[in-house]
Amino acid sequence: MDTEPFEFIKVLSDGSVERFTPSKAPASLDLYNGYKFKDVTIDPLKPITARIFIPYDPNGNVAATAAGATTLPVLVYFHGGGFCIGSTTWLGYHHFLGDLSATSKCVILSVDYRLAPEHKLPTAYDDCYTSLIWLSQQKPTDSWLQNANILRVFLSGDSAGGNIAHQVAIRAIRDQKCPVNIAGIVPIHPYFGSEKRTDLEMKQESIDDVKSNDMFWRLSIPEGLDRDYEGCNLERMGVSMTEWRQFPNVLVFVAGLDFLKERGVAYAEFLNKKGVKVKLIETEGEKHVFHVFYPDSESTRWLNEERVDLGSQKVKLECSAIALIANKQTYELNENPEISKKIETVGGCEKKKVDDYMGLGGQWVCVWLQNMSLEMKSFA
Repeated sequence: MDTEPFEFIKVLSDGSVERFTPSKAPASLDLYNGYKFKDVTIDPLKPITARIFIPYDPNGNVAATAAGATTLPVLVYFHGGGFCIGSTTWLGYHHFLGDLSATSKCVILSVDYRLAPEHKLPTAYDDCYTSLIWLSQQKPTDSWLQNANILRVFLSGDSAGGNIAHQVAIRAIRDQKCPVNIAGIVPIHPYFGSEKRTDLEMKQESIDDVKSNDMFWRLSIPEGLDRDYEGCNLERMGVSMTEWRQFPNVLVFVAGLDFLKERGVAYAEFLNKKGVKVKLIETEGEKHVFHVFYPDSESTRWLNEERVDLGSQKVKLECSAIALIANKQTYELNENPEISKKIETVGGCEKKKVDDYMGLGGQWVCVWLQNMSLEMKSFA
């Protein structure tokens, strides 16, 4: 008999767990679509594993940044899945992160942490912070990391991974011996909660989403605690003002049709009240983690053709955690939030500029109106 009979995960009465497993991208050292990748083991005993993505130029050399630098920023990515499902090997994550590495010219370390309910929180936080230690220890001996700049590390993740990025940043602040420098955080549709419902969560059309959401929190939160657990409820996180003053800049993405959108907006507003420099970007007309799951059929076709040709795909695709699709709105959070859009037309292409933020060099998103292709010009 199933005790948690949901589409993505089933916890059976004997305590065993069955998980939804989509198509996966197998390990390979071949150059593909502007990047190479390999799988690594961070801790064989727990176990914690990861996938590294490295950008390459057309000549087969490790790519340089737009400014010509041969040392590359590092993005440490934590996948979503309510702390209970997910893997960097899932096809959606693999293509998203590979494309991100190639277009943004950064080294990506995507971490597979241990999952709940077998390993409840804070295990995911522990495992993901361990990945930063591993990164610093491995850099001197791993040729794949020789171009990685561990003084310029960004934390990112979607859904539960956005939550993890926040928690790992706090641990890095508290660990005076942290061997890497966290330059910024990029949570995508971050996953937080509380016993108190938001307006969207109380709507009739959100019943199924709320039921699933509650199930994931119930499986991941430590025994005896509820959704006011400090890893879930922002207001219960015991962070001092001294620590908030050290918190890195944050770029938060939310999706317009995501029933958790209010949680992401509340997260950005919460950080703003703590004095953290934060920017909120909304992608209109899209659902939760659309960049991973939409559309599945396209991802399958891309794998079969062994290529991803954005120029020929008439679909909306979030190809970068910095550069989002058309119709985005950028919110500067202050006492009177205002929408700020910077648009200019160059050569028949509408460009939307994301202000130079977190020292990334001034990104440009080029939206070709006819085929919805995107081009990330720089991540210097």
